[in-house]
Amino acid sequence: MSVGLDDLDALTAPEGRGVLDALAGAGVTPASELRIAEGLRRDHPASLVTAALAQHELRVRARAKFTRADRMFFTRDGLEQATAERVARHRAARFADAARVADLCCGIGGDLVALAAASDVHAVDRDPVHLRMARLNAEAYGVEHAVGTERGDARDADLTGLAAVFVDPARRAGGARKRPGDSEPPLSWCAALADRVPAVAVKASPAVPREAVPPGWEAEFVADGRELKEATLWSPAFATAPSRATLLPAGDVLVPAPGESVEVRAPGAYLLDPNPAVTRAGLVADLARLVGAWQIDPSIAFLSADAPVRTPFARTLRVLDSAPWRQQDLRARLHALDVGSVDVRRRGLAGDVDALRRGLRLTGSRRATLVMTRVADRPWALVCADA
Repeated sequence: MSVGLDDLDALTAPEGRGVLDALAGAGVTPASELRIAEGLRRDHPASLVTAALAQHELRVRARAKFTRADRMFFTRDGLEQATAERVARHRAARFADAARVADLCCGIGGDLVALAAASDVHAVDRDPVHLRMARLNAEAYGVEHAVGTERGDARDADLTGLAAVFVDPARRAGGARKRPGDSEPPLSWCAALADRVPAVAVKASPAVPREAVPPGWEAEFVADGRELKEATLWSPAFATAPSRATLLPAGDVLVPAPGESVEVRAPGAYLLDPNPAVTRAGLVADLARLVGAWQIDPSIAFLSADAPVRTPFARTLRVLDSAPWRQQDLRARLHALDVGSVDVRRRGLAGDVDALRRGLRLTGSRRATLVMTRVADRPWALVCADA
């Protein structure tokens, strides 16, 4: 169900907040939802209960992103596009010295609440429901005093007197995903904001094409653990490197460093699987130089070493078996290693992973990682274990 301003008025009134609190305390499950809803409808309007149930469901989903999700308000699209709290706080740290910041296309306020912790924020969105939610969510984090809102098109916003601008352009149109790099407003318009306010940051898809990044801008790719979350494009006033890989929650950072070409040769005793943020930032060779590793193929983002490597920027695997890819030999190779189940990693080599796994019919006692890749442009299979 969609959320309208009337629904928000009802949900934020004392009766609505009471129903939401009741749902939060009831431990709603799929099996108990109907019974709980019927009980609430005896004392409250059915429309209010329906809206509260939908909001409660969104709050439960939002707990993965926000520590105060149970006090926030969402739409389905707004929650999906909203920046997770940990990522937003990391990004907002670069804005800490900016007294006044614009948050254009603010949505439900995921970035807004992080920015408002240190700066006065002028939030702009043309969706009146999202704009109202952004203010309510600022209240949930206790930063509403630093927030001003404006309903309208981000392209018409007055940026006079602002120290910095953050813009989160929509990457959906009519419910459909756009191609990586496409957005509304378009990236070209977002980048041109730097002609008006030099300090600009643009939230982008982690799949944004390299050629779409404006010259002189920094492309930062952020992962939470090994999950690639998003990219931020920083204008020259913010930029400190051409590209950057940032790993949360620790905040480990890898940036380009000049050095000699990385050697390419066959896999050694250990295989390194770089974090997706490192790969998307184009920093695989930089990581290799940092840890003393080499590449197994010039176009594949796997590294190798003769000794175990401890780095936050890659997962290290111990190579148990390494040989050219011959699918008819795989079962015998795995049987010889007593492997009973495999986690298949495929990079640079086509194949139906599910069909492959079913066809192996493994019976051993060990779990291993089967890496389908290329070595010196030859199809290759490595059987690995955690180092």
